[in-house]
Amino acid sequence: MKLKILSIVALLVGIATGAQAEGQLKIGTEGAYPPWSMADANGAVTGFDADVGALVCKKLDMECKFVVQAFDGLIPALKAKQFDVIISGMSITEDRKKEINFSIGYAELANKVVVAKDSPLAGITEIPALLAALDGHTVGVQAGTTHAHYMEKMAPNATLKSYGTLDEMQIDLANGRIDAGFADASALQNFLDKPEGANFQFVPVSITSASDATLGEGIGVGIRQDDTELKAKIDKALCELIDDGSIKASSEKWFKMDISRPCK
Repeated sequence: MKLKILSIVALLVGIATGAQAEGQLKIGTEGAYPPWSMADANGAVTGFDADVGALVCKKLDMECKFVVQAFDGLIPALKAKQFDVIISGMSITEDRKKEINFSIGYAELANKVVVAKDSPLAGITEIPALLAALDGHTVGVQAGTTHAHYMEKMAPNATLKSYGTLDEMQIDLANGRIDAGFADASALQNFLDKPEGANFQFVPVSITSASDATLGEGIGVGIRQDDTELKAKIDKALCELIDDGSIKASSEKWFKMDISRPCK
């Protein structure tokens, strides 16, 4: 009986502590948002967030294991303890902080609207004028993102179409089923660099978190609210990686620019 009780206790402890007890950090990521994270047919993940995860795991002396999950399911899966943290280009926002905790912000990138080159929106150069001009147009956004929340709030008279992945949105954009797409500049640049993006361009307006709080406080690692010890370790690791230039080097590799944020 004593052995049975001990076995049950060990099982419960294992469930409570998850993979961390074995020196493994399970990282939830979308895997379909280049160049942040891309998963191949075998589940291998590459991209900026994969680099960040690997760098953090090395600092913590832990083994990384990436778990690919649809973006809008990442927070529910984290809360359900399907993995330990989220590293998936996730912006730190007030709404998300009601459900999970975040590390310090380690990166930030401007957001852009992409349209056909012959679109009446293509030459707009000011944010207020762009938001007003979106009235009556269909704008593609990825479900569950700050981009979706921003457009819902700031362009209420536009018709929003939500997609599970950015690839799905870009297919509709290329085929004329939507008038514009809104996402971070790097992800949309990936579309513009493809043959199907040849007839499209950025609207020459950069939309950052300074425009509205719905765009968040930079990109952070999502952590369960009760994992305070893990948050402290990850914050320390990220600060060291920012200060030693590792985050900068990875961002320049994937984005051709430094998108790291100072450690705060």
